[in-house]
Amino acid sequence: MKIAILTLFPEMFDSFLSCSIIGRARQEKLIDIEPMDIRPFSDKKHKNTDDYPFGGGAGMVMTAQPIVDAVKSAREKGFSGPCIYLSPRGKALVQDKVRELSQQDGMILLCGHYEGVDQRAIDLVVDEEISLGDFVLTGGELAAMALADAVVRYVPGVLGSEESTDEESFSDGLLEYPHYTRPRTFEGLDVPEVLVGGDHAKIKAWRRQQSLLVTQKMRPDMFETATMTQKERAATVLAAQGEDA
Repeated sequence: MKIAILTLFPEMFDSFLSCSIIGRARQEKLIDIEPMDIRPFSDKKHKNTDDYPFGGGAGMVMTAQPIVDAVKSAREKGFSGPCIYLSPRGKALVQDKVRELSQQDGMILLCGHYEGVDQRAIDLVVDEEISLGDFVLTGGELAAMALADAVVRYVPGVLGSEESTDEESFSDGLLEYPHYTRPRTFEGLDVPEVLVGGDHAKIKAWRRQQSLLVTQKMRPDMFETATMTQKERAATVLAAQGEDA
């Protein structure tokens, strides 16, 4: 997968691209993520990329010309797929969208700054707008990192185990069950006995039950729409009521 990230601050991606799973995946040529500085594409003498908004108002607006030319350059360099503008007015990013994007050969991520981007750039080169949630950041760089990180996890070989994306939060409409590792006892708290008993059927059933309980407690909105039997729903609600008593 090839991802171009158009930004005014490419240096923000140095650690993101060199560390941990992303860094290893790039070294192994499983993914190609390239930050592209928008400023050199400006046709202004001093490479300005922003100007005052028509109609007045606070702040500055990123100009259309360098953005459009940067996207064209990325296309010429072989970056295919949708051009996505990371914007607080975009559709909220959810796991189903992450999986959908992971089926693309690549994408171009546009990081906005200041008060936003000239609408004409959006009209000309942006395919969709995506938001991380109902809050505002100082720029799109953190959002671009989050989106790229979420998507490349689905690239074969990036995580090492293909099962890692099968049993995680949101994979089946539920939050993930609790995890435990050594030691078996820590500050008086024990690992649930079922996890050390070796009965894989019981472990699977326990994890399913815990996913239901965690989702009901932390994300009741997800619990209401999750796929489960009536027996599971009733048992989970009853168990949650017992915890609250």
